[in-house]
Amino acid sequence: MTDKLDKIKERFEFLNGELSKAEVCADPERCGKYSKERADLEETAETYEKYLTAEKEMTGAFAAAEDEADKEMKDLLLSEGYACKEKCAALKEQLKILLLPKDENDEKSCVLEIRAGAGGEEAALFAAVLCRMYAGYCARKKLKMEAVDISSTELGGVKEAVYQVTGKGAYKLLKYESGVHRVQRVPETETQGRIHTSTATVAVLPEAEDVEVEINDKDVRIDIFHSGGAGGQNVNKVASAVRLTHFPTGIVVTCQDERSQLKNKERAFQVLRSRLFDLYRGKAGKEREENRRSLVGSGDRSERIRTYNYPQSRITDHRIGYSVYDMEKFLAGDLDEMVQALAIADREMLLASEN
Repeated sequence: MTDKLDKIKERFEFLNGELSKAEVCADPERCGKYSKERADLEETAETYEKYLTAEKEMTGAFAAAEDEADKEMKDLLLSEGYACKEKCAALKEQLKILLLPKDENDEKSCVLEIRAGAGGEEAALFAAVLCRMYAGYCARKKLKMEAVDISSTELGGVKEAVYQVTGKGAYKLLKYESGVHRVQRVPETETQGRIHTSTATVAVLPEAEDVEVEINDKDVRIDIFHSGGAGGQNVNKVASAVRLTHFPTGIVVTCQDERSQLKNKERAFQVLRSRLFDLYRGKAGKEREENRRSLVGSGDRSERIRTYNYPQSRITDHRIGYSVYDMEKFLAGDLDEMVQALAIADREMLLASEN
């Protein structure tokens, strides 16, 4: 660990020196590249510097205590040495966390997909609840959540909804939500007052850039059609909706939320890139995930991850056995406690796998 930290410290100091040079600042591409790398290393390098300082102070205090004849001064130096020792231990644990492999997609925007599962109309109504929940959470986190395509039911449920969530760290905040969400409640469509179980699936895909996923024009069919659903006079009068069919994978993406055909086309391609990126990333990482499966799951949308029990106002995440007891606040978008618990569990699992 020390060798790795020494290299990070050396690189950080090199970047500081380079960024102080006029010729580097005059080169936007080089300056931007160095600035980003420096920002990525800054916390680790500064924490390591604190560790080295505390270690030096600890060694000095214990050495001075050995040579000190005065008992009162000796005790004071020993006390200082042990305090520095505790500080070193805490900083060492912090450094272990900082050295963990980082998810390169964490700071990206993402695509959020919600689909009704088993349970008919009640599943669609629950999917609509999840849509509102994530809208509330994104608003709290200052993320922009925009609809790409929504297929609704007559009773206000959602068969399928696709959103684009933009903002730094969007994927990091939402990535643990992928999987099957189960609800236990008395459905609005139930007259007998019996508790039913329904499901909805959630998929969170990191947004892919053009350079990450190459899409050949000949592999995609573009269909233009009239929008459906709410939309005023524009509906069924202007052919602005776009459907993309990717022949090699069979992936179909529809976007009809914008009035502009061009904007719908751009968003549809963004979603297609993200789905292809997720598909290729899944294939490439399959062997790695088999060797080190995260405690919070693979993000597979077929994995049941959470139960929303309305009668007990309890939300339980099955991956870590953690429960929150405030349904109203949770569904309003207050997911912080659950997201933090999942992140801690994931980090602990990573630490265990590194040892």
